[in-house]
Amino acid sequence: MKNFKNLLLVVLFFTTAIVFGQAKLTGIVVDEMGEPLPGANVMEKGTTNGTSTDFDGKFVLKSKSNKGAVIVSFVGYSNKQVAFSSSKVNLGKIQLEASNTLDEIVVTANSIAIDRKTPVAVSTIKASDIALKLGTQEFPEVLKSTPGVYATKAGGGYGDGRINLRGFNSENVAVMINGVPVNDMENGRVFWSNWAGLGDVTSSMQVQRGLGASKVAVPSVGGTINIISKTTDIDEGGNVAFSLGNDGYKKFGFTYSTGLNDKGLAVTVSAAKTDGEGYVDGTPFTGFNYFLNVSKEFNDKHKLSLTAFGSKQRHGQRQNRQLIKTYRDSERGRKYNSDWGYKQGQLTSSEDNFYHKPQISLNHNWTISDKTFISTAAYASFGSGGGGGTGGANKFQFDSKDYRLGPLGTINFDKIVSENIANGINGSESILRASRNDHEWYGVLSTLKTDLSEDLTLLGGVDYRYYRGFHFTEVTDLLGGQYFIDNANVNNPNNKAKVGDKIWYDNEGRVGWLGGFGQLEYAKDALSAFLSFSLSNTSYQRVDYFQYLDTDPLQKSGTYNFLGYGTKGGVNYNIDEKHGVFVNLGYFEKAPYFNTIFPSRNNVDVNDEAKNQKITSYELGYTLRGEKLSANFNVYRTLWEDRTEVARFQSQDGSLAFANILGVGAVHQGIEFDFKYKATDNLTLTGMASLGDWRWGNNVKDVKIFNESNELIRTVNLFIKGLHVGDAAQTTAALGLNYKLTPETTFTVDYNYFADLYAEFDPSDRQRPNLPEAWKLPAYHLFDTALRHKFELGSFKTTLTARVNNVFDVEYISDANDRENSTASEALVYYGAGRTFSVGAKINF
Repeated sequence: MKNFKNLLLVVLFFTTAIVFGQAKLTGIVVDEMGEPLPGANVMEKGTTNGTSTDFDGKFVLKSKSNKGAVIVSFVGYSNKQVAFSSSKVNLGKIQLEASNTLDEIVVTANSIAIDRKTPVAVSTIKASDIALKLGTQEFPEVLKSTPGVYATKAGGGYGDGRINLRGFNSENVAVMINGVPVNDMENGRVFWSNWAGLGDVTSSMQVQRGLGASKVAVPSVGGTINIISKTTDIDEGGNVAFSLGNDGYKKFGFTYSTGLNDKGLAVTVSAAKTDGEGYVDGTPFTGFNYFLNVSKEFNDKHKLSLTAFGSKQRHGQRQNRQLIKTYRDSERGRKYNSDWGYKQGQLTSSEDNFYHKPQISLNHNWTISDKTFISTAAYASFGSGGGGGTGGANKFQFDSKDYRLGPLGTINFDKIVSENIANGINGSESILRASRNDHEWYGVLSTLKTDLSEDLTLLGGVDYRYYRGFHFTEVTDLLGGQYFIDNANVNNPNNKAKVGDKIWYDNEGRVGWLGGFGQLEYAKDALSAFLSFSLSNTSYQRVDYFQYLDTDPLQKSGTYNFLGYGTKGGVNYNIDEKHGVFVNLGYFEKAPYFNTIFPSRNNVDVNDEAKNQKITSYELGYTLRGEKLSANFNVYRTLWEDRTEVARFQSQDGSLAFANILGVGAVHQGIEFDFKYKATDNLTLTGMASLGDWRWGNNVKDVKIFNESNELIRTVNLFIKGLHVGDAAQTTAALGLNYKLTPETTFTVDYNYFADLYAEFDPSDRQRPNLPEAWKLPAYHLFDTALRHKFELGSFKTTLTARVNNVFDVEYISDANDRENSTASEALVYYGAGRTFSVGAKINF
C-alpha cells in the first residue's frame, strides 16, 4: 500500500509538471501601420511546432514548454523573435517590419526590396488586398492604383489584360514568380492568360519601379514585378470558395493543407474552375488552375520545396479594334466584337486563345552556417497552345455585306461553310487556323549569401536557362471544305492540308542564357548601400522546316551570341526614425530580341551586327514613416538607346501586322508620390499621383513590316522623333478609403484617374516628317467599391466579399492605335469595361 502511494505521488508530480510546463500562446501579428497580417507564420524556436495567423492576424499556439521564444515571419517582412514565459503567454501585438529575408522558395531570388534600406521605389500588395481587389478584374488590374502603372483589359478577353510600368510594356518589365523569370525568352512578352488563376495562390506581390532590387541577371527597364506564391501551411486545414459575377461568371475552388507533421513534411494543394460568357460579346471562357506545394524540412540546415502550378484555359477574343463610330453604330455599343458568329447554332470565335503552361520548380535551401546560406532552384515549364484566327479568302471583315448577318452583325459562318462545300475537290477558300507557340524551358538559379562582417554582406549566383520555342500554324477548322491548299512548305509543295496539319510556317527558336551576378551590401546604423554587377551571354539559333529543304544545311542557322552586362548601385540614408532619402543609378546593356537577329524571318538575311540595347537610369527618392502617415516621393529618368521594339498593329484591311523597329531611342522621366494615412483605428486613406514625360528620341530607317503569314509586306521609314510614347497614361492618380464598419465588416472605395494617354502609333502611317502628335485619348476616371464581412458559420470561419468595378458605368477608351491624321475619328480603339460585379464566399476549415 505504501509503495502504491509513493507511485501515485510520482505520477501526480510528473503530471503536474507536464500540465504546468505547457503554455497556450496567443497574440496578433500586424504590419508597420498596425494592420493585421493574415497567414503569418508563428514557430516555436528550435522546434517544428507552429501555426499561422487567421484573417484577423490572430494566432493560438500550444507549447510543451512554459518558457522559450517564438519566431514570427511573413513574406516581405523581417522575422521577429518574441520570448514567452509562464507569466507571459499573451504576446499582444507583434509588429513586423519590412524584411531582408524570405522563407522557403522566395529566398531563391533575394529580390524583395526592404523598406528604409533598399534604395528603390517599391509598392507591396498583400494577399488579403489581392483577394479584395481582384473580383472579375484581370490580375494586372490589381496594380492600377500603383504609381507609374497603367493596366487594362485590352480586348476584353479572359486573361488578355496588359500592364505598362513607367511607360514600358511587359517586354521591358521583368516579371518573376517565386524568383523565377517568366518573360518569354524570345521577345520578352508576358501572356497573363498563361497565369489565369494566379491571384488564388499569391501570398504577396511587390512592384519595384526602375532598376529594382533583383540580383538575378535580368535587366528590367521599367521595373520588376515579384509575385510570391503561397507555400505550405503549418496547420492542417483549408477552404472552399465560390464566386459569381456579371455575364455568367462562375468560379469554384478549394485548398487543403496537411499541416507540418513531426517529420517536417507538409503538403498544400489548391484547384479552381472558372467559366463565363465574357463581358465583351463572343468571348466565352473556361479555365482550370491548380497549385501544389510539397515541403520537407530535414533539419535546421536543409529544406526542400517542390512547387507546381498552372492554368489550362480557352477563351474567345476581341482582336480587331474599331473606329469609335463603329461602336456607336452597333446595337451592342462598347461590347461590340466583330470576331465571332454562329456555326450550325454553336457560338464560334474567329479569334480565340487556348494555352496550358505548367511550371514546376524544386527548391533547396541550405544553411551552411549562421553567416552563409545557399538557395538553389531547378525549374521547368512546358507551354502548349496558341491564338486562333482566319486563313484564306478574307470573308470575315466586320463591314462585309456578304458574310455578316445584318449591318455590323455576327459572322455568317454557315454561308462560308456552304461555299466551301460547294467548292468540292478545289478545297476550302476560307478556314480557321491557330498560330501555335509551344515551348519547353529549363533553368537553374542558385544564390549564395554570406555575411563578411556585421555590416557587410556578399551575394552571388548563377542563372542558366535553355528555351526552345516551336512556332507553326495549323488548320483547326476547314469550315466544310475537304482540304486547304498551302504552298509554303518547300518540302511538301501543293500541300492539301487537313485539320491538324501545318501551314504557312514551321520554325524553331532556340535561346540559351548563362548569367552570373554579384552584389555587395553595406548596412550600419542609418546608412545602407549596395553595388552590384551582372554578366550574361544570350545565344540565338533559328531552325526553319518550311523555307529550306530538309537536305539544305541552311535549314539550321548559325548560333549568334550577345554578351550583356550591367552595374547598379544605390544609397539609402535614414535621417531619423521618420525621414529617409535614397538615390540609385545604373547602366546595363541587354541583348537584342530574337526577331532583331532574324528581321526578315529567314535564316539567310541575318542581322549579325545587331547592337545591344543600352539603358541608363537614375532616381532620387524620399520616404516618410510616421505613426499614422507613411509616404514616398521620387523622381526618375531612364534613357534607352538602340532599343528593339516589335510593334503589333492593325492594317487597313483589318488584318494583324508586325513591325521590327530597330535602333530607336526613348527617354522616360517623371515624378511619383504615394501615401497611406491611418486616420483612426477604423479608417485608412491611401493615395498616389504619377506624372510622366515619355518620348521617342529619334527617327528610324528601313523598318520591315510583316503579315501574320510571316510574309514581308513593305519596308518604311519612321518619323517619330519627339512623339509621345503611347499605350499608357502618362498622368495617373488614385485615392482609396478603407473603413471598418464593424470589427467584422470592411468597406472600401477606390478612385482612379488616367490622363495624357496617347494612342500607339501605326508604323505604316508615320512615313512623312512633320506629322501631328499622336492622338491623345480623353482622360477618364473610375470608382470601384468592395464590401467584406467575416463571420462564423457554425465552427467554420467564413468571409463574404462583394465588389463592383466602374460603379458609375463610365464610358471610356482604354486602348487606341493612331492613324496618319491623328484624329479621334480615324483612331482604332478598344472601349474599357462598363460596370461589372462579383460576389463570393470563402469557408475555412
